Amino acid sequence: MILTWLYAPGDRPEVVGKAIGCGADAVIVDLEDAVPVSRKEYARAATAERLGERQPVPVHVRVNPLDSPWGGADLTALAGLHGLAGLRLPKISAPEQVVAAAERTGGVCLHALLESALGVERAYEIARAHGALRGLSLGEADLRADLAVSAEAGLDWCRSRVVVAARAAGLAPPAQSVFPDIRDLEALAVSCARGRSLGFFGRAAIHPRQLPVIERAYLPAPAEVAAAAEILTAARATPGALALPDGRFVDPAVVAAAHRTLALAARMATR
Repeated sequence: MILTWLYAPGDRPEVVGKAIGCGADAVIVDLEDAVPVSRKEYARAATAERLGERQPVPVHVRVNPLDSPWGGADLTALAGLHGLAGLRLPKISAPEQVVAAAERTGGVCLHALLESALGVERAYEIARAHGALRGLSLGEADLRADLAVSAEAGLDWCRSRVVVAARAAGLAPPAQSVFPDIRDLEALAVSCARGRSLGFFGRAAIHPRQLPVIERAYLPAPAEVAAAAEILTAARATPGALALPDGRFVDPAVVAAAHRTLALAARMATR
């Protein structure tokens, strides 16, 4: 159950090492935007060297775009490494791109990043492109530029689109895109609450200080845990649909949601 994903630049192995040990559920080593052109080769080699051995947390790698001068070499160098948990494919706009990556990597877990209007429009087709694809999410910085969106709410339709597409294709709920201001933790908390209300689960971060805020936003509050426990107790006592004393109606969908809430609460208890 991954709530927090932490990005680290692939050309800075010391930062990657710190990221792996800082408490994030998973780390994303970035070979794309965080790495200048002059250091692409070094970043790939350093990442491949580290991932030759298994890591204490899942480590994914965001490779360069498949149509770039580096994308194909990234796939070749990383596929099959013992420490690689998955590859994140940037700027995906067609299902054929996912199929091509899957064929080159031999069953490695793939995750598609939708960063353009065309990618969002084809979200469901991309989500169903290949069995190796296990996740779908937005790259909001590029998407915002592509759509010329200036307000935060301007991306809400796209966010809902990717949530629905992932669910319809049987994938896990998407994680939210990164929040770019590492200083404004209050705004991050508000943004996370909004993402949770839209159906996202967890979030990518660009700094360790963001991780506790993301986790608090996505773990259930004590009142939610108590309500879920009450629902399950009532459901066990009276199978089928029923109404609680306070008027809440309980059916199988409500029971399933209560189970999810208590599963998250169990994670919280181990922290």
